[in-house]
Amino acid sequence: MLPITFVACVLVDILALNIWFETLIGAAVLYLGIGWQSLLSHGRAIAGPLGQGDMDGARQAVSMIVSRDTSELDETAIATAATESVLENGADAIFAAIFWFCLLGVPGVVMYRMSNTLDAMWGYKNRRYLKFGWAAARADDVLNFIPARLTALSYCLAGKMSAGFKAWKRQRGNWKSPNAGLVMSSGAAAIGVKLGGGAVYHGKWQDRPVLGLVEDPTPKARDIEAACRLVNKAILCWYLVIAALAMAPSLWLTVRLM
Repeated sequence: MLPITFVACVLVDILALNIWFETLIGAAVLYLGIGWQSLLSHGRAIAGPLGQGDMDGARQAVSMIVSRDTSELDETAIATAATESVLENGADAIFAAIFWFCLLGVPGVVMYRMSNTLDAMWGYKNRRYLKFGWAAARADDVLNFIPARLTALSYCLAGKMSAGFKAWKRQRGNWKSPNAGLVMSSGAAAIGVKLGGGAVYHGKWQDRPVLGLVEDPTPKARDIEAACRLVNKAILCWYLVIAALAMAPSLWLTVRLM
């Protein structure tokens, strides 16, 4: 992580001599660091065939974004896996990158994307990666700590607010990840679906807690679309807040001069 982040810092120092280059490069890095449209495309690529009853196509599509075994997944399991992935990766692929860009600029988003990518490559608690991948996994947990909670908050505000906050409070500590559980629990409740439950990873069954507050345990293709819409609404919330914070000093100065 550190060498690439250092290169980004040097690049920013060089580009600071020209505000237009600095702005252009910053916009390009942020664009490349955010997986917004890619995430939505993957989600809809699963929802489409699943809604049409094309189970083989849906299994193939969901295998592109999840690490669990997908060859035997039924409709409910496919919809559950895809909805979980959209909600969790909303925090990982979108909101955390925006947070670190706002805080530290280009070096911040580069640092975060490096940690997140390395965690995805090596952060598995299996025989091969257990001793090697722990650093990437812990770095990703630390860098996601605040963004994950802001993501959960934005999911609550963009969906069923009361249910989202209740699920967050009750289920935030149930998941093995310190960040993913609260993001998925608040997101699940915000769109009115139940996620989690057992799944097969690398040939082994894993019992996972249930997330969400509704009684119906059978997510459908429409719930994947609902998760995509929730992510879009949460992005709008972030945009409005960031825009308000950016304009606040100018508005305050204008008021004082009046």
